[in-house]
Amino acid sequence: MALVMLILSAAPVVAQDDAPADSPPEEGRSADEGLSLMERGARMFLDGMRREMAPALEDLRGLVETMGPSMQHFLREMGPVMADLLDRVGDLSAYEAPELLPNGDIIMRRKPEAGPLPPPQEGEIDI
Repeated sequence: MALVMLILSAAPVVAQDDAPADSPPEEGRSADEGLSLMERGARMFLDGMRREMAPALEDLRGLVETMGPSMQHFLREMGPVMADLLDRVGDLSAYEAPELLPNGDIIMRRKPEAGPLPPPQEGEIDI
């Protein structure tokens, strides 16, 4: 998907004539007249990619519309908690990958080379 987005974002790089791509060509002039062979090929390639990607982009739009309100609610409720957790954890690269224990607990072990955590500030509880 990232590759496709990169390719689609390169569309402005293709040289364009003064008329918009969707406008009809001037009378007696084709849409590709004045463009080099490479420019015409790039335009054809990008037009084909746009046509091929249209259904997938519409599906993605539907997914965003469906999940959007739920994600906004989740972020509104959990955002402050996640921010506090990230403040406490600090650099995530200092930890091993999370491990799921048989009882359902999730444990994050600090890498030995990361050193000890700083002592808790006054009023904090060290668990």
